[in-house]
Amino acid sequence: MGAVRVGLVGYGNAAKFHVPALRRLGEERCELVAVCGRSRERAEAFAREWNIPRAFGTMAEMLEGVELDAVDLVVPNHVHGRYIIEAARAGKHVICEKHLTGYFGGDDEADRAAASGGRGHARPTKDEQIGRTVPKAKMLDGVLEEVQGIGRALEESGVIFGYAENWVYAPAFVKLRRLCAAAGGTIMRIEAEESHSGSPSIYAKRWRTSGGGSLVLKGSHPLGAVLQLKQWEGETKFGRPIRPASVSCEVGNLTFIEAFKREPKHYLKTDWQDVEDWGVMVLKFEDGSVAEITAADTTLGGVHNYLEAYLSNARIRANINPNNACVAYAPEPDIFGDEYITEKIETKGGYTFPSPEEHWNQGYPQEMADFINCIAEGRAPSSGFLLARDTTIVLYAAYVAAEEGRRVELAPYLR
Repeated sequence: MGAVRVGLVGYGNAAKFHVPALRRLGEERCELVAVCGRSRERAEAFAREWNIPRAFGTMAEMLEGVELDAVDLVVPNHVHGRYIIEAARAGKHVICEKHLTGYFGGDDEADRAAASGGRGHARPTKDEQIGRTVPKAKMLDGVLEEVQGIGRALEESGVIFGYAENWVYAPAFVKLRRLCAAAGGTIMRIEAEESHSGSPSIYAKRWRTSGGGSLVLKGSHPLGAVLQLKQWEGETKFGRPIRPASVSCEVGNLTFIEAFKREPKHYLKTDWQDVEDWGVMVLKFEDGSVAEITAADTTLGGVHNYLEAYLSNARIRANINPNNACVAYAPEPDIFGDEYITEKIETKGGYTFPSPEEHWNQGYPQEMADFINCIAEGRAPSSGFLLARDTTIVLYAAYVAAEEGRRVELAPYLR
């Protein structure tokens, strides 16, 4: 197979991570041939900015109008499922940003328009409180049904599915896994966290457009890495993945604390609607090992991404963000001017940890390289449908655990 021909579906923030990563592979390996989105004009502008030959208003038009091998889905989460199924049925390999899918309040006209042609995403009214009124068990049932439909479409079509969980490809995590392999000990406990001071995007603050709060938008990353690490351990040692057996969870809205609301100045993002801004999950695996995962929009100091593995004969920590490859100090925040420091930091004053190449440290080029190579060579990626499926189901089972105050057994959902 020559260069893998890719069509980009979407042109938002995630596209700005994916396009440079795909371009690093070189035209002999990967060719970006088209982009589509709900606004043809914006798709055309994105195509001009990134020198992409064609632009379309819908994915259906793109699939008909240009020869493609794969689509790269960088669209909002609530249309992932429909686009995956549509692409798979057209015989196209699929790369999809996290998370796979979720519960967004039902399949109304606005959802269908967004999925089929792009008249705009469903916009919630201010009084919608899906996250507070819909039972989480109902959400889990809906998510499970959609995940099963996606799985059937992928299996029937035989296309390769790449789940864009960048933590799996981050150099620090890859090194941690290699050290685990060298040590050979049992992975007994894992701690992992993603947190920062909160998303400025309104879509992240409403269940209707996000599918959940911190647990989904932040927690999906460390959860995906934890699940992949145990999958890898099981496959390496026993020839089959070690699967999660149960999950317990607590969630909260720390920015709703009355003392915080009375403070004259807020450094944390506020205005969360019906989603949580903090959550913690405890997983038990079928081999008896455990994992503790924290997700929060209530942490100052930039993005905190880490995973620490406690083995029977070693202890290994992967610091994805921040890391101390470069350390800077400035007595005033304007001294460094417009020079980029790191993601979501509140100030450039004092000691900071400038990231020399943030996208590389976070694994974006590496994940795209794996997906394109797997498509070209006909093999499964390190982050595929099993990981996407397990991550999504565990997340929504965790919401059930938090709402009902109990541990949720996962076996009925992960068959």
